[in-house]
Amino acid sequence: MQKNYVIGFPRIGEKRELKKVLEKYWSKQTDFNEVKYVAEQLKKRHWNYQKEAKIEFISSNDFSYYDNMLDTSILLGAIPKRFENLKDEELYFAMARGNETSVAMEMTKWFNTNYHYIVPEISKDTTFRLNSKKVIEEYKEARELGIKTKINLIGAITYLGLSKSVDNSDVFLHINKVIEVYKELLEEISKLDDEIVVQFDEPLFVKDLDTKVLSLIKPVYDALTLVAPNIKIVITTYFEHSNEATKILVNTPIWALGLDFIHGAKNFEALEFIKNSNKVLIAGVIDGRNIWKSNFKDKVELLEKISKNVNKENIIVGTSCSLLHVPFTLNYEEKLDKEIKSWLAFANEKLKELSLVSKQFFDFKLNLEELSIIKRNIEDNNQRKISSKIHNKEIQDEIKNLKIFERVDKFQDRIKIQREFFKYDFLTTTTIGSFPQTPEIRENRKQYKANAISKEQYENEIKKYIDDCVAFQDEIGLDVLVHGEPERNDMVEYFGELMDGFAFTQNAWVQSYGSRCVKPPLIYGDVSRPNPMTVEWIKYAQSKTKKVMKGMLTGPVTILNWSFVRDDISRNEVAKQIAFAINKEVNDLQNAGIKMIQVDEAAFKEGYPLRAENIKAYENWAVDNFKLSVSCAKADTQIHTHMCYSEFNDIIKTIEAMDADVISIETARSGNRLLKIFKEVAYKQEIGPGIYDIHSPRVPSVEEMVTQIEALIEVLPKEQLWINPDCGLKTRKWPEVKQSLKNMVEAVKIVKEKTC
Repeated sequence: MQKNYVIGFPRIGEKRELKKVLEKYWSKQTDFNEVKYVAEQLKKRHWNYQKEAKIEFISSNDFSYYDNMLDTSILLGAIPKRFENLKDEELYFAMARGNETSVAMEMTKWFNTNYHYIVPEISKDTTFRLNSKKVIEEYKEARELGIKTKINLIGAITYLGLSKSVDNSDVFLHINKVIEVYKELLEEISKLDDEIVVQFDEPLFVKDLDTKVLSLIKPVYDALTLVAPNIKIVITTYFEHSNEATKILVNTPIWALGLDFIHGAKNFEALEFIKNSNKVLIAGVIDGRNIWKSNFKDKVELLEKISKNVNKENIIVGTSCSLLHVPFTLNYEEKLDKEIKSWLAFANEKLKELSLVSKQFFDFKLNLEELSIIKRNIEDNNQRKISSKIHNKEIQDEIKNLKIFERVDKFQDRIKIQREFFKYDFLTTTTIGSFPQTPEIRENRKQYKANAISKEQYENEIKKYIDDCVAFQDEIGLDVLVHGEPERNDMVEYFGELMDGFAFTQNAWVQSYGSRCVKPPLIYGDVSRPNPMTVEWIKYAQSKTKKVMKGMLTGPVTILNWSFVRDDISRNEVAKQIAFAINKEVNDLQNAGIKMIQVDEAAFKEGYPLRAENIKAYENWAVDNFKLSVSCAKADTQIHTHMCYSEFNDIIKTIEAMDADVISIETARSGNRLLKIFKEVAYKQEIGPGIYDIHSPRVPSVEEMVTQIEALIEVLPKEQLWINPDCGLKTRKWPEVKQSLKNMVEAVKIVKEKTC
C-alpha cells in the first residue's frame, strides 16, 4: 500500500448537486427521498475518486447534509428542548435552519476558515444518547462498493469545547457522559470489520488551552482506546501546531497522530516525542486550504526532514486538513487562463498529488505516465516563479516608494471639520450599503456577461435601479444615502474583477454552510488597479440627490481573507498591494466630490491567528494596511468602516487603532453589552450600532426601534451615535426593507423630539 491519507473530502458535489436538491426539498418541490438518492450518488462518486487515485485511507462519515458538528449533536442525542418533539430530517433541518415555532441553533466560523458550523447547545440538564445510524450505514455503503473506510468523528473535547453553554454551566462537566456514548459507539463499530481505523478530529488542540482542558486528554483517550482491540484510533489536528496536546497523546494507547505541517510548522518541535513513543505520524503536507499546485520536490524534501526525526516506516503521507475547504475539480474550468490553470490543484487534483508524493517518498516504482506528471510539475512550478503574469515591477516600485501610510490629521481635528462640512448633528441615519439584489438585477448582469445584451442596455437597467433606490431613500428621509450596489455580484468578486492580479473560476465552489457556497477569487499575482472601479456609479447616484451620497468600497483585509491567496510572498505584502489599489480609489472618489466613503472590513477578525503568540503581528499589518488604504483621505473626507460580527472584547484597541471616523457594527442581537465595551475604553470615534437584525425577514415596529435607540443613548452620547441596520440589505426583499427603514427613520424622529 502507498501509505497515504485524506483527512476528509468535500460533499456539496462538483456541480453543487447537494445544494440544489436541498433547496428543492426546502421549497417543497421534492421529498426527502430525492435528497437521500443524490447524497448516496455523491458519496459513491467521492469514494471512487479517492479509490481511483490510489488513496489508502478514505473517510466515511465525512459526508453531511448540512454540517458535521450538527451531525455529532444528532449522534450524541444532544437535542435542545425546543426541538425534542421532532424526529429524522424534520428535526435535523429545524436545528440547522429553525422552523415556524423555534429559532435555529447558532452558527459560527470553523476556526479561521470561511466554513460555518452549527454550535451545539449545552446546559447542566443536557442528556446524551447514542444515535449511531448514520455512522454505521455510511461505513456499510462504502463496504458494498469494495471500499474499506476509516470512520471520521468529531472528538469529544472539541465538541464540548466549541459548544455554547446556554445556562453558564461548565460544558466539560458532561465529558464523562459523552465518553460513555462514544464507548458505546466504538463497541458497535468494532463489530463491522476485523480491523477499523477511527479518526477523531480534535482541532481544538491547536488553540491555547488551559490546564483544565489539557488534563482531559489522557483520561479520554485512555478510555476510548480500551473499548475494542480491533479499533485503531487516530487523533487529527489541523490549521496550527498542537504541541501541548501531542506531548500528552503520545502517552496514550492511540495508534496515530495527524499533524498539519503546512499551517503548523511548529509541529516539528513535537517529533521527538512521537519518535520515542513509536506512534504512527500522519504528516499533513498536501495543503487542504489553498489551491496552488504542490511542488513535488519541496514536499518530498519536507517529508525527508520529518523522517530524520520519525522512523520512515511510521509515517503516512496526508493532507493538512479536510479538502472541504477547496473546490472539487479543475475539469470544468474552460475559461480560466491556461497558464494560471497550470498552477492550480483543487480537491481531485490534490488526491493525485498525494498519491504521487507518497510514491516518491516511499520509493515506489513510477510508471511512464507518473514520470511525465512529475516532469510537468517541475516545469509548471518553475514557470510560475518567472511568469510575467505574476510580477508587476511598476506596482512593486510604487509601493516601495510610498511615503504616507496613514492620515495626516488627527481624529479630533478631522471630526470638527467633517461635522461642519456635512452639517449633521446626532443620530444621523444611513444604511450599510447594499439594497436587495432582485432577480431582474441578477438576470441583467448575467445577460451582459453572456454578451446577450449591449453595454448600453445593461447600464440603463443599473441606472434605473439606482434612480429608484435613491428616490426611495430621499422619500423616507434618510440622512446619508447609498446607491444600492446593483452592479455588484459580490463585495469581493466585484473589486477583484476590476483589478489586475485576480483570476475567477466558473465552477470552483466551496461550501460555506448548509447549501450556501462561495466562489473565492484567486489572487495569483501582483495586484493593481488600472482604472477607477466605483467612481462613475457613485457620481451618477450623487447627481440624483442633494443629500450626501456615501461611496462603498471593500477593505484590503476582507478582500484578502475571502480569497485564495498566492503563496509565494507574505499575506502582508499581498494586502499592501490591495490597500494601495483601494487608496487610489478613495482618492478618485474624494476628487470627484464623494466625501463620505465606507471601506468595509467585514472579514477583519476572520484572519486572526489561532495562537495568541501570532496575533500581534497580524493585527499590526492588518491595521497598517487598512490605514494605508485611506491614508490619502483629506480632513473633510469622512471614512466609515463596517464590521459584521459582535465579539469585539479582545480587539477593541485594534479597532481604535484603525482610526476610521465612523464604524458601523452589529448590536441588534447583542444590545448594550457590545456598546459598553466601546464606552469602557473611552472610544472617541463615532459609532453606528445596528438597531435591527437584517438576517431575519421580520419587520421591527417603530416602538421597538425607539426602545432600542433610547437604550443606546443610555450608554453613549447621542452625538457619537449613527443609526443604521446591522448589515447590508442585499439578501432581503424590498417590501420588508422599505417598511423597516421607514420605521427606523420614524423612530429617530420620535427620539430626537424627546431629547431636544
